[in-house]
Amino acid sequence: MPEGHTLRRLAGHLDEAFAGRPVRASSPQGRFEVEARQIDGAVLVGADSIGKQLFVEFSGERFVHVHLGLIGGWEVTTGVEEVPPPVGAVRLRLATATAYADLRGATRCDLVGPETVERVRAQLGPDPLRPEDDVERAWAKVRVSSRTIGDLLMDQTVLAGVGNVYRAEVLFRHRIDPLRQGRQVTRAQFVALWDDLVVLMNEGVATGRIDTVRPEHTPEAMGRPPRKDDHGGEVYVYRRTAMPCLVCGTPVSSSTLGGRNLFWCSKCQRAPRRRD
Repeated sequence: MPEGHTLRRLAGHLDEAFAGRPVRASSPQGRFEVEARQIDGAVLVGADSIGKQLFVEFSGERFVHVHLGLIGGWEVTTGVEEVPPPVGAVRLRLATATAYADLRGATRCDLVGPETVERVRAQLGPDPLRPEDDVERAWAKVRVSSRTIGDLLMDQTVLAGVGNVYRAEVLFRHRIDPLRQGRQVTRAQFVALWDDLVVLMNEGVATGRIDTVRPEHTPEAMGRPPRKDDHGGEVYVYRRTAMPCLVCGTPVSSSTLGGRNLFWCSKCQRAPRRRD
């Protein structure tokens, strides 16, 4: 599932292609046909992301609310001399004379008003990609929770935008066992996680990939081959089951947590000792 940096990057691409311009809207697939007619010819005011939720605003306080889900994608193409016919199951196409954007496979694509935008925003935790969001709102939930920190980081009502890759990687970078209870994490540790996510996710927005290894662990520094994976990027533990940890050499462990794959190093991320 696309993580928060992907949605923020997509919002930027939509802004660059369409913001401030009237756009043609259509639903070649037909599943968004009624709604597309309502915004056809309207000015696209701007796009914004909140965690994994995307909102595209049109004149008249109308918003297209999109959640890409596991297989969704919204491809933005600019600088064309002629907009080509749609290919495949395109839920929503936005187009001008020189640009087009095709949405496919999204879990959610709804036309909503500002009250829905505010309701969704209120339900989500703080987003590391939004400078105005505050870590303390997430910490207030984590500090009293008996749920694991690995589970809490994926809960969008606690922290918005973090997915499986950033969850695994930020916990490794701070040597925190993903099965540690939230209330066993110190405030200093959680703030450090947040600060690191701010940096890593903003880098993801800029590059379009997730890179989490420090300079001393890059392929060039270690003399190892680059990672080959359809997700791209250099990582410590994500999808590296049984491969040697880049720091200590211990085989990377994997399991499931909350129905999602979990990756960690059992040596670098040792569980806290239990008190008698």
